[in-house]
Formats: sequence, structure tokens, C-alpha cells
Amino acid sequence: MVDLTKYRNIGIFAHVDAGKTTTTERILKLTGKIHKTGEVHDGAATTDFMEQEQERGITIQSAATTCEWDGHRLNIIDTPGHVDFTVEVYRSLKVLDGGVGVFCAGGGVEPQSETNWRYANESKVARIIFVNKMDRIGADYMRVIGQIEDVLAANPLVLNLPIGVEDDFVGVVDLLTRKAYIWDDSGEPENFSVEDVPADMVDDVEKWRGILIETAVEQDDDLMEIYLEGEEPSIEDLKRCIRTGTRKLDFFPTLCGSAFKNKGVQQVMDAVVDYLPDPVEVNPQPLTDDEGELTGEFALVDVDEPFRALAFKIMDDRFGALTFVRIYSGKLSKGTTIMNSYTGKTERVGRMVEMHADSREEINDAQAGDIIAIVGMKNVQTGHTLCDPNHPSILEPMIFPEPVISIAVSPKDKGSVEKMGIAIGKMIAEDPSFKVETDEDSGETIIKGMGELHLDIKVDILKRTYGVDLTVGKPQVAYRETITQKIEDSYTHKKQSGGSGQFGKIDYIIEPSEQNEGFVFESKVVGGNVPKEFMPAIEKGFKVMMAEGVLAGYPVLDVKITVHDGAFHAVDSSAIAFELAAKGAYRQSMTKASPQILEPVMNVDVFTPDDHVGDVIGDLNRRRGMIKSQDAGPTGVRIKADVPLSEMFGYIGSLRTMTSGRGQFSMEFAHYSPCPNSVAETVIAEARERKANK
Repeated sequence: MVDLTKYRNIGIFAHVDAGKTTTTERILKLTGKIHKTGEVHDGAATTDFMEQEQERGITIQSAATTCEWDGHRLNIIDTPGHVDFTVEVYRSLKVLDGGVGVFCAGGGVEPQSETNWRYANESKVARIIFVNKMDRIGADYMRVIGQIEDVLAANPLVLNLPIGVEDDFVGVVDLLTRKAYIWDDSGEPENFSVEDVPADMVDDVEKWRGILIETAVEQDDDLMEIYLEGEEPSIEDLKRCIRTGTRKLDFFPTLCGSAFKNKGVQQVMDAVVDYLPDPVEVNPQPLTDDEGELTGEFALVDVDEPFRALAFKIMDDRFGALTFVRIYSGKLSKGTTIMNSYTGKTERVGRMVEMHADSREEINDAQAGDIIAIVGMKNVQTGHTLCDPNHPSILEPMIFPEPVISIAVSPKDKGSVEKMGIAIGKMIAEDPSFKVETDEDSGETIIKGMGELHLDIKVDILKRTYGVDLTVGKPQVAYRETITQKIEDSYTHKKQSGGSGQFGKIDYIIEPSEQNEGFVFESKVVGGNVPKEFMPAIEKGFKVMMAEGVLAGYPVLDVKITVHDGAFHAVDSSAIAFELAAKGAYRQSMTKASPQILEPVMNVDVFTPDDHVGDVIGDLNRRRGMIKSQDAGPTGVRIKADVPLSEMFGYIGSLRTMTSGRGQFSMEFAHYSPCPNSVAETVIAEARERKANK
């Protein structure tokens, strides 16, 4: 078995177009995994292997790759940069031990960079920073470092400085060794020379080297004392301190380069090995019970522990069904029987593979710390725990955001009906943020996702990958309903039809709960007026009804119901009677409690050249947007606003027109907010019309 200290499980993430896929390509070439690098703009990048990725020049899925560097095994995941595919970043971070945040030297800290950084903070993932595209017009290393400090509230620890900038960028100076790495014009990563620091950079190098050493020695009191006495610590001691601080998230080692020009990528690889944690150094994954509550036990990263792994991605490709797993404990061999903790079913592992983008290498054994794919697993979904049947356990599950946009899709012919059913089943298993439901009245299939691009890609996959001929409706907003008034009420369900009947009476309060609290149920019944055994049925009755509001039939959010009294009959009362009482109570009281339509509001982040700021802000205001901030940069202005999702359909076309094609934007769900009366009236009228036409 491999020494776990030689493992690095890392993700590469960034804003779209910051160069993370190109960085991955260069890493693969340097480690000997590919012989000719593919360029994203040519649609030939190794880790972008879906047709849709190659056409659009963006990464949609998280591609997994295993390679070797300096005697270490690197499991690398290249994640999407587009906000509609943030769920891929989230689930990748769940199984990684470290990350490389790629930032554009021209664009700096961009919208998706912030989202990725926030997710990584929540996951407590150690990171290094690579400021890429130093050869680009407008590149400014120090400006990006300042943005990382100000916008991300992070502490970048500068490890190297650029030699030249834009077209004159030729290499980097390593601050620890005081050596300059200068590449020739061949574009080959190995064609560089190691030289002394250029004379005009000596002062800057000494200044930043001093900051580096002072920051590093804060991790070791003994080393700090030696340093304060005038003795410089060894490079080995400094690296040890940098590694400690990186693991603790006290700072983030920061390097610069140009992946496209093959300059500075080796230094990033060295930093991954030197400073990012191995699997044993990361806090072990917590275990939960069947209800999702933490047990206080952990999956220790140890090959001698019982087998435990998390399925973090399901993918169906030309080779068959693949279940990507991160093994946290124990060992796994071909032919072993393992159990899915969520279904209780066991399966025999037929084949295991190491993935290299969309190609694979068969393996017979894997161990704690590995990221591999199992071929042909059945009934496994993202977030499921796979374990030793003799030691059942559940790893802390993944939680995914709810979709905010939907469209209706209808197959055009009989053959497409069957194809679509099979395809959608596979797509749901692959992507937890993609949801599907059938409209009971119309029979239409409704697909739901995180944004327009997300659903656009899904429709494209249905058509081209699975050959489904279908009609696509207009995007629909996922509205919600709530109440604004507190109501105290009583309801009796009574039915007599010969023999034993049905009886259940409840006295209750229905009122708004705190925002984002969802449905809250509480019993304050004292005595035996309503026996405790009927409370779950009452809660179930209310909960079932919350799926459909009284105004327009949308799910209901943030309602609290307190049952404080009632009555039962020794013969006629039953669980079903009290469940029906709760349903009747819901219908009776919701209309009294001043129901209200809620609409999803998005965090919108727009970049525009200076001369179009007025037009962009005016347009956002017309879309009912609330401007939160404007930040001027060297190449334009970044505007942040809260805008209702219903106003954002087709925005990219409008933005391109306003800015002569130079504007960019991203958005992600922020919160639900009450609709203005005029909008609510339209939403309710459209819902009633749809119902009448069914």
C-alpha cells in the first residue's frame, strides 16, 4: 500500500475563463499524462470531454485525473467556473483535502471566485493561489493580491514575484531561494534557466521575502525567537511553517505565472506537494445516524479501519455507469462485497478504475485516501455511503440547493418517450441539482435546475447524447408562497357512515416562522385531549398540504403550526382521522392568514466597461433590481445587485447589446422575497389559467 503522506487530493477551481482547465492541461503534460496539450479555445482540452463543454469552452462536470509529481500521487479534480454548475464545485470540495484557486491577473477576484472561495471556507479546505495569465494585457499581480485581501478577506502569502508583465512576462523569482526562473520563447515548460535575481528586482524581492519569513515563523515560537535574534531560519524550517499555516487556513501561499505560456506551473505543483495537506492531516469525516444526526464518531483515514467511502459523483459515459468515490477508511479490492448504507443493499465490486478525464485504467486494489471510480454499481446516488457490511456506517451527507428555474419538455414521438425516461433517470443520478417532476394534470414533464445555462445544457444532452426529439417550453420561475398573519383556529374532522367512523379535533395556531426556517411543527397539548401517538399524523397532514399553496399552487415556505388542544374519540379516532383533520385545518386557515407570493431573488454580478455603466444600471433598475455596490477597476466597473429571477431571462443578450459585446455577468440564488402586488396578481392569474386549461 502507498504511504498516505505521499497523497494529495486537490481541486482546481476559479471563475469561468480564469484558466483553470488550461492549468490542469499543463499539469498533465508536466506529469507525463498527456503528450500534447489541448487548448480550451480549440475545444481540445483533456478534462473537457463532453461535447457541450468542448463547444462552449467551459467546464460543466468535474473531471477527475490521477497523476504523479515528485514522488507524490495527485488526484486532481477540474471543476466548473460557471455559477449554474456550482453544485459540481460544492460536491468536489466535500471530498478534497486541498485546492488551487486560479485567479486571472487581469480580471482579479471575479464573481464565481467569491462563490468558490466561500464554499471552500465552509468546507475548511486548505488552498494555494495561482494568479494566472500574467502575460495578458492589464495583468497586475499586486492588484489581484489586494483584491484577495479586500474582497475575500483572505491572507495571501506571496511566494514568488513576476519578472516582467504582459508581453514582457518571462518568468518568476522564488522568494525562498532568491532564484529567478526564466523561460525561453519555445513555449515548452522544461525550457527554462535558473539565474540570479534581476538587479532591478532585488529591493522588491528582499521586501517581500522579509514579509514571507515574518509571516511563516509566527507558526513556530522557537523559530520566531531565533529569527528575532537575527538568525535566518533554514528553507526547510520555513517550508514546514508555511505548510502548518496553510493547513490551519492562516494564510494561502500565492504564486503567479502563465499556464497558457507554460511559465510557472512547476512552482504551483511544488507548492501542492510542499504545502497542501495529505489525507491524514485533514480532519476526519464525521459519521451520522439514520436521521442525519452526528454520532460523535469519525471515519479515520487509516487503511486498517473498516471500509468507508462516499459516492460523490455518478456518471454514465460510453464505458458504462461510473460511481466516483472517495475512500476515507480501509481498503477495497476487486470482488469485494460492499453495502450501500442508505438502501441497505449489498453489491459485489466487479471493476475499479483510475480516471484520466474520459479514459481509464483498470486497478485491482484501492485504499484510504484514494479517489477512484467503480464500474456498474446499481441504485447508488450522489451522497450515499458505501461501507463494509459488517461495520455499517453513514458519512455526513451532502446537502444541495433547491432549483430556481424550470421548463416543460415533451417528447415528440413514441420512441422519444421511452428514451427520455431512461435518459432523465441517468441524469438525475448524475446531477443532484437537476430535478424532474410530472405535472399530474397535464402529464407534462417539468425539469428544474439552477439557471438558464444549466437547463440549456440538460436539454442539449437529452437531444444529442440520448437522441430524444422533444419540444421545450419557456423557462418558468420557481415561485413560493407564505403567510403574513397569525391565526388561532379550530377544526374538527368527523365522518360517520355506519360502524366505526372517523373523528379528530385540533385547536391550533398558524403563523409565519423565521425566514428560511421552512415548515415548523410544535405540539403544546397538555393532558390527554390529543394522544401523543396522533401527533406524527397531524404533522404529516400539514406537511403534505404545504406542497401546494392556496394562491397559485406553489410550495409553501416559512410557516409555523402549533397544536395546543383538541379532542379525540376512543373508538372513532385514528391516525388517518387526525391526518385528515390537519389537511382540513390547512385549507380552512391558510386563506385567513393573508397568504403571499414569494419570488426568487438573485445575486447578480455584472462587469461593464466604464462608458456603459449608466446604461447597465438603468437597465437593472428597470428590472426591479436593487444596486448594492459599484467597484471601479482598471478595465471597467463591477456592479452587484439583487434582481428578481423573473426579470433576468435573456439578460445576456441585452447586456451584450448595451456593452457592444464586452459586458459579462453571473448570478446565483440569494433569497425569496415578497412579490409586488402587480407581479403577484399576474402569477396567480397565470396559475389559474394553466389549471383551467388542463
